[in-house]
Amino acid sequence: MLPYPQIDPVAIALGPLKIHWYGLMYLIGIGGAWLLASRRLKQFDPSWSKEKLSDLVFWVAMGVILGGRLGYVLFYDLSAYIAEPLKIVRVWEGGMSFHGGLIGVMLATWWFGKRNGKSFFELMDFIAPLVPIGLGAGRIGNFINAELWGKVTDVPWAMVFPNGGPDPRHPSQLYQFALEGVALFLILWAYSRKPRPTMAVSGLFAVCYGIFRFIVEFVRVPDAQLGYLAGGWLTMGQVLCVPMILGGLGLMIWAYRREAAQGAAL
Repeated sequence: MLPYPQIDPVAIALGPLKIHWYGLMYLIGIGGAWLLASRRLKQFDPSWSKEKLSDLVFWVAMGVILGGRLGYVLFYDLSAYIAEPLKIVRVWEGGMSFHGGLIGVMLATWWFGKRNGKSFFELMDFIAPLVPIGLGAGRIGNFINAELWGKVTDVPWAMVFPNGGPDPRHPSQLYQFALEGVALFLILWAYSRKPRPTMAVSGLFAVCYGIFRFIVEFVRVPDAQLGYLAGGWLTMGQVLCVPMILGGLGLMIWAYRREAAQGAAL
């Protein structure tokens, strides 16, 4: 068993002002995405300035934060937030939904593209390889907050989490960091280095994320207010990942078939 590192969730305290690690992880994710996007800006569109890129990153970040929070409220704990509406703004306490954040990003991307002469999937293909940076940083934030831990286990790397009882558990946040953060980033970054049909990068992101998240959900404890939805194993996270996987496969098939049809027509 490994000892859980007791890290204060508050990174910096200046009198009444407290800056939480969870919030800093979001800043790291957004900043890292902006830096990598800057490297690929000429490949994406040489006419774009860094100011326009900054605008895109800003609106995508708003989509992540607002969509992620509202998604958690709607998908995971609506009754609690109806009872205490002000709880919605306390994002430093955790409670963000990836799937809600994805919907927020999609809406922000569609809105930004309409105003800047880019199609929805042109922008989504550009954005997709950057998303794992934020996902990985967010999982580290979950780990520091000692939340979203896994099931009880006897694996050598198990940890006893605060508020998780006396039994050692899977550090599922670190599994998700490794899969959704590191592995997903390497896959998408390598795949997108060469020209791909429009929609293919977005489709690969959806497939890989959906599979990785579906797998980890088997060892992650579901939100207490929801529990398992069926069979003593099916979680809300898995339910939300199924349309991602199927939709991603559909996008990739469509992208390559369309490219083949266009090539045959020449």
